[in-house]
Amino acid sequence: MNGSLEPVLRVVDVRALEKAAGAAPLMERAGAAAADVARALAGDHGGTVVVLAGPGNNGGDGFVVARRMREAFHDVAVVFRDDARKLPEDASKALRAYVAAGGTTVTDPPATRPALVVDALFGIGIGRALAARHAQLVEWANASGAPILALDIPTGLNADTGIAAAPAIRAHATATFLALKPGMLTAVGPDLCGDVSVHALEIEFDSSHAAGHCLRWPAIAPHLPEVLHRHSRNVHKGTFGTLAAIGGAHGMFGAPLLCARAALRLGAGKVIVGFAASDHPGVDFIAPELMLRDADQAFDGATALVVGPGLGTAAAERKLLERAIATDVPLVLDADALNLVAQDAALRAALRSRNAPSILTPHPVEAARLRATDVTAIQRDRCAAALALAHELRAHVVIKGAGSVLAHPDGTWDINVSGNPALATAGTGDVLSGMIGALLAQRIDARDALRIAVCLHGAAADALVARGVGPLGLPASIIADEARDLVNARG
Repeated sequence: MNGSLEPVLRVVDVRALEKAAGAAPLMERAGAAAADVARALAGDHGGTVVVLAGPGNNGGDGFVVARRMREAFHDVAVVFRDDARKLPEDASKALRAYVAAGGTTVTDPPATRPALVVDALFGIGIGRALAARHAQLVEWANASGAPILALDIPTGLNADTGIAAAPAIRAHATATFLALKPGMLTAVGPDLCGDVSVHALEIEFDSSHAAGHCLRWPAIAPHLPEVLHRHSRNVHKGTFGTLAAIGGAHGMFGAPLLCARAALRLGAGKVIVGFAASDHPGVDFIAPELMLRDADQAFDGATALVVGPGLGTAAAERKLLERAIATDVPLVLDADALNLVAQDAALRAALRSRNAPSILTPHPVEAARLRATDVTAIQRDRCAAALALAHELRAHVVIKGAGSVLAHPDGTWDINVSGNPALATAGTGDVLSGMIGALLAQRIDARDALRIAVCLHGAAADALVARGVGPLGLPASIIADEARDLVNARG
């Protein structure tokens, strides 16, 4: 599946790619590509295009954009508040070319509203708070009312983490160069970047060997595993596996039922719900296909397990989790199962020593418990946190949230870009765990199962919102129906 996925590069990888490009005129190419985007945004309605140029190579990209926009007969004002003598060589050359073409620079933006603001203050290398002279320009741009095009990444946004220092540019569009960066796709990155376009600058590299990839449903859907297409006729329910969903302490029966119903819709041949509480229902009248049992009777015959939805954390539930970890089938740990692992060294050790694949699905609070830290630390670098958990627990991990981050035991990682705020409601995590479990039960590789389920889960929410079902008030229970329809549409 890697070959179909768009690469995502950390700053260190981008720098290596730039170095490998040697004498290629990357700044000229970047400026030309961004100018095409700028012209589309500015349109032909008149008004000034304001380029905010910084003291580094991002500013150099801005000088190229300004020159190209002047050539296209736009009125351009370049705001530059730094010492031209201290510009890097390529940026200095770009400034000289802009001036030679008749351009000038000013220190203050115009008083009237511009047609477009181009943010070329700081790119992917910024690692410090903005100086006052630059912070003032960011605040002006955000308050200008004009559309903003950021070059490479919005000023103030960390390209690796998605964490933003205040003030930060809130762009309507971002023209990024060479490849996507993780900070554009997770945490606050999606809110600050707007519509993102990627410009390769005529630099080719083997993206299949990239450590990070971007998950988009249109890229994944054509490459779904054969078992999901149901092309073979000589099959039976055993062909598609048996999932056992273990959870449901007293008063928490809904969580494993949501999980199990989702698993049915994603193709598991048989789904068993094992309840931790003895007073559980005997039948699910919404999905009577489910087999409802006491938890200790749910393990036999399972080809995959999901443990945790509504589980509870008492001693009896710990024993159920211990048994699940010792069972040699693919395992998904969610919700209270994660909380039990976080507080129990023996369970952690058992999880690390498993031979069958393990998948963990924490939200940031659960991830913080697993890492013995706080949510702020997790959110400060979601990719690093996910990779650390994958390494420590020898598991595939997804830290859920805006731009869910997936990490795998071999050190590779993905960021999912499907989904929307409609998913910020109770039960959506239970649905996701059931979707993952269903794919594992059908003997799909754990890495692919996690990628497909996470991306499909978000894509289902996107499709529902596109039809007007949400984002407000979208119940978790309908996500799996939409996910099933998306898979069948690709059959």
